[in-house]
Amino acid sequence: MRATMSKKFSTADVAPHRDDANGYWLIIENDVYDISSFMSEHPGGDKVLKRFAGKNATKAFWKYHSESVLKRYGAKYKIGEVGEAAKL
Repeated sequence: MRATMSKKFSTADVAPHRDDANGYWLIIENDVYDISSFMSEHPGGDKVLKRFAGKNATKAFWKYHSESVLKRYGAKYKIGEVGEAAKL
């Protein structure tokens, strides 16, 4: 099995992706997901996803979802991970 390099994004890279023109991205844990094509499939509707688009949605995600949800859908929508240096 060959390891693949994951694309690195900063939170600033993710921030603009919160509308139809730029697509919808969010962060869960340290991973970045492009959920643009998932918007219409989300059982809670797209309104809640739009509220967290461009942001870290980790806390809200775990409040309403189990790990099985991330395992089921995560790989399909994951585009990379947050890889910025720690802020001192």
